Amino acid sequence: QVKGAPQCLPDVVPKRKRTRLKLPANPLRTTHKPSHVSQHPYRGRVIHLLALKNYKKPELLARLYRDGIYRKDKDCLAIVLQQVATLNPKDNTYALKDYLLKDIQRDWRGYDGADKQLLELILSRKLNSSQNATSTGHSESPVTSEKDAPS
Repeated sequence: QVKGAPQCLPDVVPKRKRTRLKLPANPLRTTHKPSHVSQHPYRGRVIHLLALKNYKKPELLARLYRDGIYRKDKDCLAIVLQQVATLNPKDNTYALKDYLLKDIQRDWRGYDGADKQLLELILSRKLNSSQNATSTGHSESPVTSEKDAPS
């Protein structure tokens, strides 16, 4: 061999370290980070959403997914709806049961400004209609707020 001449080495390409791409187990969880709303109890979230409008089950699920839903919660939606809503068979929408209106928090963190305004309108309308119904029956005294109380 000639000194200094390059030795014949086989054409070996250095091995590249492969990095594995980790795919998420549930793509919905990664594309939609859970919001502060998802920290609230599931039943309460359903109640507060139904307070704004009547929902079909797929619409309600879509809204809950957007806010961050857990798989175990998705599976128990039917049970929660039986407890808190009535189904209108004509259009397959769920409406909040009236007795739950008193549980609605007007400043719930899941409501934006438009939702809060809509809620005020809905609650005032429903509470006024229920007051009219009870005042004719004399079964309950009307609900008053601090603003209505005499000073």
